Amino acid sequence: MMDHDDGDALEVQDWLESLEALKERRGEGRASHIVDAVLEAARREWLYVPQSLTTPYRNTIPVAEQPQLPGDRALERKLRSIIRWNALAIILRANKESSELGGHIASFQSAATLYDIGFGHFWHAPTEGHGGDLIFVQGHSSPGIYARAFLEGRLTEEQLLNYRQETEGKGISSYPHPWLMPDFWQFPTVSMGLGPLMAIYQARFLKYLESRGFAETANRKVWAFMGDGEMDEPESMGAISLAGREKLDNLIFVINCNLQRLDGPVRGNGKIVQELESNFRGAGWNVIKVLWGTGWDALIEKDKSGMLLKRMEECVDGEYQTFKSKSGAYVREHFFGKYEETRALVADMSDDDIWKLTRGGHDSAKVFAAYAAAVKHTGQPTLILPKTVKGYGMGESGEGQMIAHQAKKMTAGALKGFRDRFQIPVSDEDLDKVPFIKLPEDAPEMQYLRAQRAALGGSLPQRRQKSEALEIPALSSFQRLLDNSGEREISTTMAFVQMLGSLVRDKQIGKRIVPIVPDESRTFGMEGMFRQLGIYSSVGQLYRPEDADQLMYYREDKQGQVLQEGINEGGAMSSWIVAATSYSTNNVPMIPFYIFYSMFGLQRVGDLAWLAGDMRARGFLLGGTAGRTTLNGEGLQHEDGHSHVFAAAIPNCISYDPTFAYEVVTIIRDGMRRMYQEQEDVYYYVTLMNENYAHPGMAEAAAGDETEEGILRGLYLLRKGERQASGKTVQLVGSGTILREVIAAAELLEKDFGVAANIWSATSFNELRRDGMAAERWNMLHPTEDRRKSWVEAKLGAHDGPVIASTDYVRNYADQIREYVTAAGKRYVVLGTDGFGRSDYRVNLRRFFEVDRHYVAVAALKALADENMLPSSVAAEAIAKYGLDQGRAAPWTV
Repeated sequence: MMDHDDGDALEVQDWLESLEALKERRGEGRASHIVDAVLEAARREWLYVPQSLTTPYRNTIPVAEQPQLPGDRALERKLRSIIRWNALAIILRANKESSELGGHIASFQSAATLYDIGFGHFWHAPTEGHGGDLIFVQGHSSPGIYARAFLEGRLTEEQLLNYRQETEGKGISSYPHPWLMPDFWQFPTVSMGLGPLMAIYQARFLKYLESRGFAETANRKVWAFMGDGEMDEPESMGAISLAGREKLDNLIFVINCNLQRLDGPVRGNGKIVQELESNFRGAGWNVIKVLWGTGWDALIEKDKSGMLLKRMEECVDGEYQTFKSKSGAYVREHFFGKYEETRALVADMSDDDIWKLTRGGHDSAKVFAAYAAAVKHTGQPTLILPKTVKGYGMGESGEGQMIAHQAKKMTAGALKGFRDRFQIPVSDEDLDKVPFIKLPEDAPEMQYLRAQRAALGGSLPQRRQKSEALEIPALSSFQRLLDNSGEREISTTMAFVQMLGSLVRDKQIGKRIVPIVPDESRTFGMEGMFRQLGIYSSVGQLYRPEDADQLMYYREDKQGQVLQEGINEGGAMSSWIVAATSYSTNNVPMIPFYIFYSMFGLQRVGDLAWLAGDMRARGFLLGGTAGRTTLNGEGLQHEDGHSHVFAAAIPNCISYDPTFAYEVVTIIRDGMRRMYQEQEDVYYYVTLMNENYAHPGMAEAAAGDETEEGILRGLYLLRKGERQASGKTVQLVGSGTILREVIAAAELLEKDFGVAANIWSATSFNELRRDGMAAERWNMLHPTEDRRKSWVEAKLGAHDGPVIASTDYVRNYADQIREYVTAAGKRYVVLGTDGFGRSDYRVNLRRFFEVDRHYVAVAALKALADENMLPSSVAAEAIAKYGLDQGRAAPWTV
């Protein structure tokens, strides 16, 4: 800190008095502007000027610049109090018998004013002239949103009484879940950190849509609500620099600073408000602090000594929490009482008057002023930091206490105190019933409420379930990729890129394609799209790229189509989700294709992948360089052998592991039909490989009549084995690049051992599992009707011999259809790549993980021996012939 006692105190005092006079005559805003200009000039002159990213611990907006809160304050207060009560009643009544159902009272009570001012004055619903504001509601505040919807007549009392009781279809979900309430919630937010992250990319995507001419979004805002404790999640602040860099002035964060995590203070020994202000201002955000309510204004004005501000700044958050859990007398003694000057400020105030001094987040006038400033601000995203009390109004049952977050019940005294404090019209006799309050339609409060929302376009939240159906190209449009590749060897990744190139040229849907890559376009052979489509940039390209003289140079453009997110899988996945849900949030269906190293997909962003399912996303995830033995030189951290197992856990994620170009094309084309023509709420995960080989044509490769159906259902007969003199037959199943090892194994069996092998391409064990589960369930619930067969049982059951499956994934992936194979009377043997990855040549990796042609052949011979169809010595002969090491440790051994 600079020492002002430099021997010429009068000169220093002169400057300080000039600054004070400037502030009084021209206002704080003008004074700040001039000081900033002077500081900037000083830095240019190489003067040492230490820069602070925090401002004093007081409200950012001075009283003199605070706009008048419009509307009827008394009616708004009544409405807000009723909503508070109904939100509390939802939890108390749900947990009357026991606390098994759970729920949260304290979070919404701390944020009620923050939501009420937004609903009443700022948040637009979608209309013909306005696309609608997008509100990311803090998950734990959902009871308050339900309470408002109930008052509006959008939810029934039966639904409120069935809070967190959804299995019979009568209840409402615990938190914001579009999957469970598809016409209500837009954004899942209770997985902490994902709401803030998604909101940033949502705001950026609105700019993208406008730049590309799809929608007018300039008047739309993205509001994201979160708690100060949530900001400890890395995702919460992981993209704030993007928002600042992109100047997302359509984005407003509201971080409810009630100073409490779930168990205790957020920064008990510090100040979370100051910390957040510093972080966000450093990232280029406009920051507005709302710390003190109107009752503090007079005290602050009287504080000529500056000791009140000093006291405010020296108190740590742990102390502030304690103050609000005690009493006015305690605050007088322990806050104001430290200095004579501050004690004197409240000398003429009673303890009750002191206790009524509210924090800024509970003052509607202060919150309105902050929101009004935020929506007018241009050139930066805005962060609003309202200071509140967790469990506001809950008294002895949780107000400002460590137990607030877990509170699901209230004592009779606390409930009575809440009723009296907020003037709730419930009698003493009815108090223990905690009745929901519903006002008659002609009540002044209801008329006011209706008028407020009518002026803003209607009720919120609301979610659009359908948009326009898109015309998807016919499968024959990709004939080149359906035909035999001849001598040309390509990977399935290149087959996909060629299909994508065809799609972006399509007159019907080409402009709607959104290619998304983290920072590996060249790895996936997509660099040609840089020049062809351009990389989206809000400022265009302000430099001449180093490769400008090359054919496929790096081109950034304001109308660019490609979203290139850097080394940032979480951000790229967020961009994919906002594009994949654009049909709902913007009434503009877009078709996103996000390609990534498969190992850094569902494993790294699994929580976002689950959120995408909840949000009813529609789009394509492409796991490139997939499989544990395909990405041969990268080793343990890069080799994926389990992403399909992760995908299987997401109910509406449809996943495939294709081997040939015609399979890739068939799957993606049908996915577009389902998602964008039929508007099904599913999304696709398709794995792609970087291994080059020749691809057969669809017509010649398929051995059955149901090739296209089989590809989509997950299994089809690729090639029938030539009948051998031995009469022995096996069924060999494979997927991805390991299918080629299976094909080679069939040749070994026929050539070396006279065993015929039918070859099956299993494009999706996950889809086969789901089909089998459906058949199994139907049979269980219809015991007197003819038994249904699964696709696996029907297809494999029509052929002789045991079944051997080999994939580039852990055994669980193929093993999940075991019961349907055995239902067909078949022995089932599964090979897979369990264990940590290794770096080596592909041929060595496949041998190491025991999934190559030799292991497939041995597994087939051993299965025949177990069926007493061959002597065991034949399998032993094969082990010796192919040089398999019987004594080596298993690849999954720890």
